[in-house]
Amino acid sequence: MVKQINFQWCVTKFNPDFRDENGYYTIAEEWTCPSEIGEFINGKEFTFHEYLQVETAYINSMIKFMEESNIDSLRILQLDKKISEEDLTSPLYEQEFEKLVLKEDLLVNKNELRLICKMILRNFIWCKLYSKDQFFIHFGYDYYMYIGSNVNCQSAIQFAESNGLFVEQCTSPYFFSEEETTRMIQWNEISDEDKIVIGEEELVSIPLDDYRRIFNLSAEHPVTGYFKIEKEQMGFFQTFLKHRMNFCKYEYCFCGEK
Repeated sequence: MVKQINFQWCVTKFNPDFRDENGYYTIAEEWTCPSEIGEFINGKEFTFHEYLQVETAYINSMIKFMEESNIDSLRILQLDKKISEEDLTSPLYEQEFEKLVLKEDLLVNKNELRLICKMILRNFIWCKLYSKDQFFIHFGYDYYMYIGSNVNCQSAIQFAESNGLFVEQCTSPYFFSEEETTRMIQWNEISDEDKIVIGEEELVSIPLDDYRRIFNLSAEHPVTGYFKIEKEQMGFFQTFLKHRMNFCKYEYCFCGEK
């Protein structure tokens, strides 16, 4: 069960003084993605060196929050890794990334996290990083980083601010508790290349440990995200469904989300 995390912050390079009453950032010309390197922003070229300074501040700040929270490792959740051939030739892609063999539910240390966060910030992968009921790191659109901890990390906040970042109290839009979680089965026709969902059915009253056993997950995994359902798992899920599963006609996916 994912419990509430006591302290949550948004850590970014964006000065909150320039937000309007609705929280929207009002400076039009501000880079939000490393793909903008080489473009002119406010009449000045956005350089790779400038990008690296900001990226390093994000990653070092994340590590400081971990250290103050007494967290040595985090677990990968909801991994989305679709690196293209074009990505491999990008100047932002580093050979060190090849050392990482990433998979769902993998426990990673701080050195590995530095590389993983580089890959996320550079839009090569996406995932949540999580320590059960204690700590999380989420990355959002437009170079937003969200951190949650049960420790009020004042030293880490000061470190981030001294490195040019801004820290605001903010609930992560990617955080949701067990009470807010809905789990369901979705399906699409096998013949549909676009995999448009044509049906779904909610799953209720299934212990989390049963899901973990079926999907081979650790005891810390909150059973959120998406998992393909294989034919050999049909016997377990059919017990809880009104829909009659048919693997000759449909592809099935488990979904756990808010």
